[in-house]
Parts: sequence; C-alpha cells; structure tokens
Amino acid sequence: MNASRDAAARLSARTFQKRDADAALALLERSIALKHRRIALIRYLHAQFLDAPLEARHHEYVKGIAARLSAEAVMRVVAAARGRFEGEGA
Repeated sequence: MNASRDAAARLSARTFQKRDADAALALLERSIALKHRRIALIRYLHAQFLDAPLEARHHEYVKGIAARLSAEAVMRVVAAARGRFEGEGA
C-alpha cells in the first residue's frame, strides 16, 4: 500500500472505531481532492452522521454528484454508507 492509502486507512479506522468526526472530514476532503464521486458521497454521509463541521463547498460537491445519479443509485449509496456504520465499530 502506498503512503496516501495508508493514511486513508488510518483515517478510516479512526472514523469507524473511534467515531472521529475530524477523520471523517479528512476522508471527505481527500475524496474531493481526488474527484471521487460515489465514495465522496458516502464519506459526506459519514461526516454528516458524526456532526463534522461541513462547509457549503462540501454540500455543493455532493449535491452535484447526487444530481447526476438516479434516485435508485442515491438510495444504494445511502444504504452502503449506513451499512458501513452499522457494520463497523458499533
């Protein structure tokens, strides 16, 4: 694994094991920087669930992503985000 992926793995562990809002926000920032789509939406939902200090630019980014997806695709992304939180660190 490269250094960037190692860092993401550590942030992911903090997000799910410690319910760390700062880690969730850092993952979202990484996804935005890398122009991720669905994973950014999932990470946004995780950050939102953990009450991370989301900014207008975060909302706008995922709003643009969601606008390009079908309702069914959005529901699948939401289910994936929920499943990840219910399945880890609970």
